[in-house]
Amino acid sequence: QLHLVESGGNLVQSGGSLELSCVVSGFSLDYYGIGWFRQAPGKEREGVACISSGGGSTNYADSMKGRFAISRNNVKNTIYLEMNSLKPEDTAAYYCAAVPGSGSYYYTGCPSEYEYVSWGQGTHVTVSS
Repeated sequence: QLHLVESGGNLVQSGGSLELSCVVSGFSLDYYGIGWFRQAPGKEREGVACISSGGGSTNYADSMKGRFAISRNNVKNTIYLEMNSLKPEDTAAYYCAAVPGSGSYYYTGCPSEYEYVSWGQGTHVTVSS
């Protein structure tokens, strides 16, 4: 059974940085792409970034480009989301999710959230002004 656990959420000041981790078990990252999503209070869930099964292809939501970086270590079964220059509007619960197969996300964009088959419970990020 696919299992994902996020960690690293915290309270940080505006302009600060955080690194989120997503540890997976029950499946091999070699066969799944991973996406990060977030949901702020009272708002719909939105995609943040995604990375292909091989790790060579990534894509980001426009508002995160240049500030966030997604990476993965398949040996450690962990996906990371480095977040820099954080803003109060980045405050949200952040989730990682797994999507089967491979893809050239850099060219095609991230998969739709409806394609993801397993989700973590989330980790909370609060950015104070």
